[in-house]
Amino acid sequence: MTGTGDLGQISAKLTEMFNTGDVYPLAVLISITFILAGVGYKIASVPFHMWSPDVYEGAPIPITAFLSVASKSAGFALFIRFFYSGFGSTEVMQSVDWTLMLAIVSALTMTGGNLAALPQRNVKRLLAYSSIAHGGYLLMGGVLLTTEGQAAILFYLVVYLFMNLGAFYVVVLIANEVGSEMIDGYRGLSSRAPLVAGAMAIFLFSLTGIPPFAGFFGKWVLFAAVIDKGLYWLAFVGLLNSVVSLYYYARIVKAMYLESAEEAETERVSFSTGTFALLSVFVVPTVFIGFLNIFYTFSNIALQP
Repeated sequence: MTGTGDLGQISAKLTEMFNTGDVYPLAVLISITFILAGVGYKIASVPFHMWSPDVYEGAPIPITAFLSVASKSAGFALFIRFFYSGFGSTEVMQSVDWTLMLAIVSALTMTGGNLAALPQRNVKRLLAYSSIAHGGYLLMGGVLLTTEGQAAILFYLVVYLFMNLGAFYVVVLIANEVGSEMIDGYRGLSSRAPLVAGAMAIFLFSLTGIPPFAGFFGKWVLFAAVIDKGLYWLAFVGLLNSVVSLYYYARIVKAMYLESAEEAETERVSFSTGTFALLSVFVVPTVFIGFLNIFYTFSNIALQP
């Protein structure tokens, strides 16, 4: 329609075409919807998410961890460039109710991912559906199509990087030692490898969005942004989904701390210094970012007259 593939020129050309009446909103809607489907496939948003659990479960754990973070980050980078640079003009945004469309996709993605994770016994597959749900949370920032929304996405991606890679790293450690990716393999882990169990609990609580960990503040920024935009129902859906996610994350914590291991698995597991050093690379930012935000919040409160 515009005769160019450059996003900046597309934005300028479409704005000009809307002002002169040379383009129909339906044509723009169809075009962007098709491209959004391609981006949705990359970020595993509903209804383009069905490849994700099988690929995550079938791939080696390090590849799964890479896909859950790197490909999702690249997909959202494309999403931001596409919608903010190419179709961020007022005229284009007013032609179609993109806020409602993206909000529905966001709500369906987080709900579908969390509900599908509930019955999973394989930790890697559980985290795959969890990754889908977190894509829905990230889309909450994309719904706004504002600078605040973009900042919320980028902040949550940074937080998600540490807590999700950390969780997958623990899955690698346990799979190598126990030879299983099932939740049952985590039974009694608190007594066999207390530091690893503690780290896993931190990652899972952060993924849930429980304070004082970084995941809580990542979701806080997203929820605050959509509430400020007046999308109270989307924030409520996100809050309900966070409660649902607590159930399946807590099953792993319960297995680690409240269930006994099989007799053959009661021996204490020892890990190298390098293992704990790499684990701390994920644990420290997950905790530090959370406490840093607490300090920043209380400092602002104390400075107010």
